[in-house]
Amino acid sequence: MQMVALEAIRAVVESGRPLLLDGGLGSELEARGCDISTPLWSAQLILHQPEVLRALHRAYLDAGAQCISTASYQASIEGLAASGLNAHQSEQVFRHSVALARAACNDFLRDHPACDFRPLVAASVGPYGAYLADGSEYRGNYGVSDGRLREFHARRLQWLDDSAADLIACETIPDLQEARILSRLLESTATPAWVSFCCRDAKRLHDGNPLQAAVELFAGHPRVFALGVNCCAPDLVVAMIEDIAAVDSTKMIVVYPNSGQQYDAASKNWSGASQLRHWSQLARCWFDAGADIIGGCCRVGPPYISELASIEKWHC
Repeated sequence: MQMVALEAIRAVVESGRPLLLDGGLGSELEARGCDISTPLWSAQLILHQPEVLRALHRAYLDAGAQCISTASYQASIEGLAASGLNAHQSEQVFRHSVALARAACNDFLRDHPACDFRPLVAASVGPYGAYLADGSEYRGNYGVSDGRLREFHARRLQWLDDSAADLIACETIPDLQEARILSRLLESTATPAWVSFCCRDAKRLHDGNPLQAAVELFAGHPRVFALGVNCCAPDLVVAMIEDIAAVDSTKMIVVYPNSGQQYDAASKNWSGASQLRHWSQLARCWFDAGADIIGGCCRVGPPYISELASIEKWHC
């Protein structure tokens, strides 16, 4: 199944268009009136409001997304244990996140029998900082051991690798130490993965290390088919693509920035000017720079994915 997914992605890219991802889950759920203020963030809806998640997955597919991500970004064994779940129940939460996304894809295909592309499901794996639920994914430098990070990621990666997901998305990785641990763990998985980093500027991860140092960890990696950035300002993406391609030109490049606003973890609010008015123009620049897979992150909802889907000529 997974190799078929890669072939499908390559076919889209070779046709002169990027594969389109969905947009933000948590921020869009908030915009639709959901309370995601618990440490589980959008993952709590897997437990308590699965129908809302399934509807949002469907909204992104209707907008033109060809690959949707699961709501497992902030899910962790430790976080779910704090909500009263044992290890077996936690595993079912991860599997159910994939099942919900797959069900939305099946619903979409049922209603669009002439659709010539089977939508893909990417199982989301968030950073250790997401579990801390204090904005640490925008800082890195967790101050924990390699063993702790390995323990945190290993079992949920195994569960998602054994699920019905087409791809694994290790995303919003702000920390070189964490990237190194993920590089080793992904050597033992069978599902193709992308790894996307979170950066403080166009050159550095949030922990201060060079973006290129993180990319080098995955050069020649047998399981990682794409590298990229997410939850960054849209106007920084072209420079980031150039940095990634300069280190490894063999892998696909995935980019899904946020609206360009800044998140304050203390107040849990966004501030600053949005760059979404130039969204499609910026996306075409990313494609010209070498992006193969394009979508959105926080505060990028279905209308902006629809805007990408309506682009007829991607090359500037």
